[in-house]
Amino acid sequence: MAPLTAPQAEQLKKQLQQQKAALWEDIRAELERSGNQKFADLAGEVRDPGEESVAAMLVDIDAAIVDRQVREIRDIEDALARIADGVYGACIDCGADIGVERLQAYPTALRCIRCQDQHEKTHGGEGNPTL
Repeated sequence: MAPLTAPQAEQLKKQLQQQKAALWEDIRAELERSGNQKFADLAGEVRDPGEESVAAMLVDIDAAIVDRQVREIRDIEDALARIADGVYGACIDCGADIGVERLQAYPTALRCIRCQDQHEKTHGGEGNPTL
């Protein structure tokens, strides 16, 4: 695979910046919406344990959504830093070029497809909880 050209890197940089701005807007809107939606409003006036558990679950889901979006922003910032450092598009495991098609589909990719596949086989399985 050929390394990224300067125009390709610039196009991906713009894509990352747009994605980051959209995520910040989503976070702002989500926090604004959840700030207007108090736990007591979600639980309602009845306050039975079932309704409280649903309200708590909705609050947790909102927090999880924002947390996921913040992690995505961090990944984007890391990718933008790799662009600035001139190492964007190089696999962190083997150093090979990641590939333009993969970066266009997943601009925060850290690994080439071969290394990502190996990483998922090694680290992607569910843990085996023990007591």
